[in-house]
Amino acid sequence: MVRQATDVDTAVLEGGPRRPPGTAPRLPALDVLRAIGAMAVVGTHVAFITGAGTEPAWGGFLVRLDVGVAIFFVLSGFLLFRPFADAAANGTDRPRVGRYLLRRALRILPAYWLVVVAALLLIPENRSSSPADWLRYATLTQIYWADWNRNGLSQTWSLATEVAFYLVLPLVVAVAVGRRWRPGRALVVVAGGTLVLSAGWFAGLASGLLDLQVHTTWLPTYALWFAVGIGLAIVHVAARTGARSPRWRLLDELGAAPLTCVAMALGLYAVASTPITGPRDLQPPAPGELAVRVVLFAAIAALILVPAAFGPPTRFKSALTAGPARWLGTVSYGLFLWQLLVLEAIYRLSDRELFTGDMLSTFALTLVLTVLLATLSHYLMERPIMRWGARRAARADEGGTQPERGDREQPGELGAGGVVRIGGAQPQPDGHAEQPEREPRLQQA
Repeated sequence: MVRQATDVDTAVLEGGPRRPPGTAPRLPALDVLRAIGAMAVVGTHVAFITGAGTEPAWGGFLVRLDVGVAIFFVLSGFLLFRPFADAAANGTDRPRVGRYLLRRALRILPAYWLVVVAALLLIPENRSSSPADWLRYATLTQIYWADWNRNGLSQTWSLATEVAFYLVLPLVVAVAVGRRWRPGRALVVVAGGTLVLSAGWFAGLASGLLDLQVHTTWLPTYALWFAVGIGLAIVHVAARTGARSPRWRLLDELGAAPLTCVAMALGLYAVASTPITGPRDLQPPAPGELAVRVVLFAAIAALILVPAAFGPPTRFKSALTAGPARWLGTVSYGLFLWQLLVLEAIYRLSDRELFTGDMLSTFALTLVLTVLLATLSHYLMERPIMRWGARRAARADEGGTQPERGDREQPGELGAGGVVRIGGAQPQPDGHAEQPEREPRLQQA
């Protein structure tokens, strides 16, 4: 049986048995949000390649399925910052930065490298890639050069952006949390820093100092999405570690009304599907259009996360924690990675013209084939490597020292998952870019 996080949280709040040291309350409903994000990203790519996104009536709803990237990034902010905040609130050791970064590398790089090799070797247009191209893709630094995009790998921009977030997160923790847990101060620091960074960055885009063709894939463009996840993590920890102000429980009240959250998210999504968020083709949006999209997507992703992470047990949470749905979340990182290679194969083998084909049948075929590849990747590569990492960490902790908070694997991201514990079984890597609650998917589009 999978232990429900809400049960643990209730026990802690009511003075019942606390979770074992070094672990965090599980939030199993979040696993499925990675699958939702990954399928949304597949949907937007299928809409583009079939030409369905250009339909005047409903094409905008398909193109703006790139909201899946925002879901990934908000999840990463929430799940990666939360163990640091939880440790500060409870006065325990914070996750070790070196181990956290090693886990992130083990989680995302092996499967990613396999996809890069396959794309650069198998797709004819990519065979002229230079050694510098290989190096940039191998190090996830491709987005920092113009003309970086290669067939079958355009979705990896978001993974490169998420890795940049992984690297700056320890600094964000040091500045926002400091030596003493003060959730109000942490929220102000994160919100203020994000406002200053985003305003300056978008001003640079508007003035022409920054290139819309290059710099819109960099971390500062999407700082708000990560910051929203961090803010939600701060509130979540504060509400569960003795914060007395009723304001910390507002999101629990909102989470108790999942249908309201979903309805608001759908309303904002309808707004985002209009031209207010930019063109539907490959033309870059104007800075103002991109800013509107970033804000709307941040709100949509937050409204999706809140009923999954906050509030009492609901039917919404029960649906999200159903076995098949959680399994799809487990393999969602591979779903994100392999989708464009599968689309390339479908179109080449069937000799289809670009921007033709039926949207629904192409989406279904792409999803089935990609899930098959993602499953093989997960069980043959991702899980064994994560288990090896867990054993290595366990050996390092031998000698009577308990693992530090954050050293035990927890479920993780989108765009880059962490590890799921089921009963007493060995840790098993979950799927996107993860996102472990301690140390996360990215996945990204």
